[in-house]
Amino acid sequence: VCSVSPERTGLCGAYNWMDCKASFEINPTGPNQPINKGKVLDPDLGRFEGVDEFIKSASKGAIESYNFYSMVNAPMTTCGCCECIAAMLPSCNGVMTVGRDYAGDTPCGMKFTTLAGVMGGGASSPGFVGHSKFNITQGKFILGDGGLLRMVWMPKILKDEIYDRLNARGKAMGVENFADMIADETVGLTEEEILPFLQEKGHPALTMDPLIA
Repeated sequence: VCSVSPERTGLCGAYNWMDCKASFEINPTGPNQPINKGKVLDPDLGRFEGVDEFIKSASKGAIESYNFYSMVNAPMTTCGCCECIAAMLPSCNGVMTVGRDYAGDTPCGMKFTTLAGVMGGGASSPGFVGHSKFNITQGKFILGDGGLLRMVWMPKILKDEIYDRLNARGKAMGVENFADMIADETVGLTEEEILPFLQEKGHPALTMDPLIA
């Protein structure tokens, strides 16, 4: 069940909140249906009573709840059409993401195709979450886990594509030139290989609270 909000575009990258709103107005019985957000159950993780009720019904009980702003605690479900998949890198106290246009290895030990096969079947998989490229620099991206400043690795092709937006969002969060602090495959393909780079750059994730409590 893919829920789209103003601060979270559809994980396929093809829909934003306004697209879905317009689609429903044109075709009220179509695939895009409104969700009454309802009572806020957790403002930090992004859990809402109305969303829980909707996804429980839409998934026929397979999923009872999930959080909009976390990939560690009950993250949103992911399907195989996602543009990117984020994964925890515990040794670096951060996260990585990989897009489907990068076919190489990653520090989490799995390529995009493997990640998509493992957790792309509509399940909620703590420690992983599918998302769009645009969502990476939206204000609520994994904000319950520390936000964009947790990002320690992504493929160079993706980093180059969103370089300016990474820096703009990093600056808004108090970190200048944040894109240059993010490792890519030219730095390393394991947590052990990228950690010295992160330490040299003074990456903010290294001094944040532990990602896993």
